[in-house]
Amino acid sequence: MKLSVIVPVYNMASENKLSYCMDSLVRQTQKDLEILAVDDCSTDESYAILKDYEHRFPGRVRAFKSEANHHQGGAKNIGLSHAEGEWIGFIDADDWVVPDFYERLLQKARETGADCVGTDYSLVYSHTMTPGTVVHNNKLSQTGVLDEPKYRSLMIDFGSLCVKIYRREIILECPSRFPEDIFYEDNALAKTWISRIKHFEYIPEPLYFYYQHAASTVHTVTKKRLQDRMESAGIMLSEAKRYGYFERFRPEIEYSFTVLFYQNTLFSAMRAMKEKGRYAFVTSLAGQMRETFPDFMDNPYYRARTSPEEQKYMSMQQKSPLRFYLQYLALWKYRDFKNRKRS
Repeated sequence: MKLSVIVPVYNMASENKLSYCMDSLVRQTQKDLEILAVDDCSTDESYAILKDYEHRFPGRVRAFKSEANHHQGGAKNIGLSHAEGEWIGFIDADDWVVPDFYERLLQKARETGADCVGTDYSLVYSHTMTPGTVVHNNKLSQTGVLDEPKYRSLMIDFGSLCVKIYRREIILECPSRFPEDIFYEDNALAKTWISRIKHFEYIPEPLYFYYQHAASTVHTVTKKRLQDRMESAGIMLSEAKRYGYFERFRPEIEYSFTVLFYQNTLFSAMRAMKEKGRYAFVTSLAGQMRETFPDFMDNPYYRARTSPEEQKYMSMQQKSPLRFYLQYLALWKYRDFKNRKRS
């Protein structure tokens, strides 16, 4: 088997989301592939849809059902345990790809000898094959046999795991598997996979469609999901230490941890967290960041990439949590008021 495509599925039956994704896979021009669709205890008709595809496309689609809901990480792990392909790919069940997506990625790998190949995606708001806003996942300067600058660049800017394929041994010969029962599971393992890649290639075209809708993970802010992001950052850090690449890529890992654990979590909580206890949550967050990387504000990536406003407010919070909380909350409420008036 040339390629295994893993599809984690949870409640994607409505609005034709799952069917649109699966149709894009069974119509791939790359015929030597298996589609491993794993239902994570959906409460809708998702599993029945998958079984129908398995019946209609025997040998091409294999449908599995998790015994318990373990989120995308658990579903992906089940898929990995059944994967027979020389290459591994992932796709979210509400997204889709162009008909020759996997053929082109495999062809690039065959031509160059790469063990990982990626592409771009576009943001779309309806089921369409016309690209929307293009998100460039990688850079041509990252491609080729990896030297130290290329490794560092990928460590800091690898992009989405779903828009890439990986030679089997990159993933399956590594003992680590996706964390279960949390969201943001990809962030936990990405750097470990990067450390195992020897040659990376990239097709700078939007061949993957990232569907934007209200139920997607990135559009939902709850305390639990913020905690999941923090846990994923902690696993990312543990992985770097476990496999011995922490010191080698310390600036890249420190900055990635800062963004994932602290920066994005802090401002998401201040803007959108509705549960009680927000002040205690963000204050504890700042303390944990300080304990893990006390000099994070001196990181060269942080100083170059973090906006002056966010640097200002994070510095303020480190010095005076209450002052930060009151000032930033007032700022955000004022901006929200102005936006509502304009609309």
